[in-house]
Amino acid sequence: MQGDRSPEALAGFAERQTMGRQRGYRKAEIMSNGCICNERAGQCAALYPGCFGQLWIFEGVPPEAWDAVSKSFARKKLNAGEQLFGQGERADNMYLIKMGSVKLWKITEEGRMLTLDIRKAGDLLGESVLLEEGEYPVGATCLEPTFTCGIDRESFESLVVKYPMVGLVVIRNLSSRIQHLSERVGALSEPNLDDRLYEVLVNVAREMGTRVSGGWTIAFPLTHEEIGFLVGAHRVSVTRALGKLRDTGKVRTDGKLLFISDLLAVG
Repeated sequence: MQGDRSPEALAGFAERQTMGRQRGYRKAEIMSNGCICNERAGQCAALYPGCFGQLWIFEGVPPEAWDAVSKSFARKKLNAGEQLFGQGERADNMYLIKMGSVKLWKITEEGRMLTLDIRKAGDLLGESVLLEEGEYPVGATCLEPTFTCGIDRESFESLVVKYPMVGLVVIRNLSSRIQHLSERVGALSEPNLDDRLYEVLVNVAREMGTRVSGGWTIAFPLTHEEIGFLVGAHRVSVTRALGKLRDTGKVRTDGKLLFISDLLAVG
């Protein structure tokens, strides 16, 4: 039996197809957030393609859960040296780095600034705002032109109210993240500075670098003093240790690029 080919039926079919395409376009926009973020960052900007729905912390959350809250995402375009948030500021937003890299730092009671970590495109900042109210325990400063997308606590809480499973997913995934961070702390327990520095550089390269034959290359934005904070050593000791790593072939420099050898791959 042939289908109804009346003008009314054909018009209804066309309308349904159009609505279907619009829902598909809207879903793609929400999932990648590409259209909105590209508009704010500039069409030439190379942005991380994912959005909150694709991140490890929200793995398992249904895509439609982001439909309502995506409208409230706050997007920021910052220059190198600009501060995303400061230590002690009220923690109201969690940020996804869409482009660039950010240094996390902390001021000690003695007034020293410690570099704690480097976050890159695709990483999160301020995850603790999901679990408790308070202040940012660290500060975040851009190392290069950076673009971020943020979700505030109120939007996240409304998401949990509508989709209670979101809270369980976040708790489960945060537990996995803690295990990952514990492994990173293990690198700092290495007593020999040369080995400790190498392990820290490998961790940074895995997260920020480009995989190449025999290891990784990274456009390293850190000074020797900042590397010292990462490994818990004085700048002069770091310079000496880097020299030893170069002599043994574990690292080498090529202009502004730093190559870190993957000993497991070489072996």
